[in-house]
Amino acid sequence: MAKVAIEMVKKSGVDLDKLLKLLVKNASAELTTYYYYTILRANLIGLEGEGIKEIAETARIEDRNHFEALMPRIYELGGELPGCMKEFHDLSACPPASLPKKLDAKAILKVLVEAERCAVRGYTEICHMTAGKDHRTYDLVLAILNEEIEHESWFSEFLGEGPSGHFLRRGDTSPFVSKFLK
Repeated sequence: MAKVAIEMVKKSGVDLDKLLKLLVKNASAELTTYYYYTILRANLIGLEGEGIKEIAETARIEDRNHFEALMPRIYELGGELPGCMKEFHDLSACPPASLPKKLDAKAILKVLVEAERCAVRGYTEICHMTAGKDHRTYDLVLAILNEEIEHESWFSEFLGEGPSGHFLRRGDTSPFVSKFLK
């Protein structure tokens, strides 16, 4: 735990308990989304599904990276992750991105886009809470938010909601979050 960091966050007026609760809930959402996206990606089959698989895989790997980046900050601020995976799963800030009853690419895309929209809402809330107060958490969460917005844009474009202006990443994943993974 980083005692001075905790002191500075509290002194800035951030409700540390609420912040830690949100960080843990969002870390849970990232790890559970990684798991559910594994199942969703495996079911993206056929001509339509194959075109989406690479983007779903990029979002899946980046969600795992988001979990890996959030975990140290939670502990720096005196928090911790639950010791029980079932408990951790159930804390998730977002509902499970479960496989839809109808197994087609469009139904899976709807699950994917809704998961990303939930993430965007959650990280936006934390950004509002920490802006100008907890610079390290804000920087981390803003980086994750940037990637989550791109994920939402990719999936919504496949649903025909309009052009996103975003393109699939070539090469490295997590261009915004990677600095927190070193």
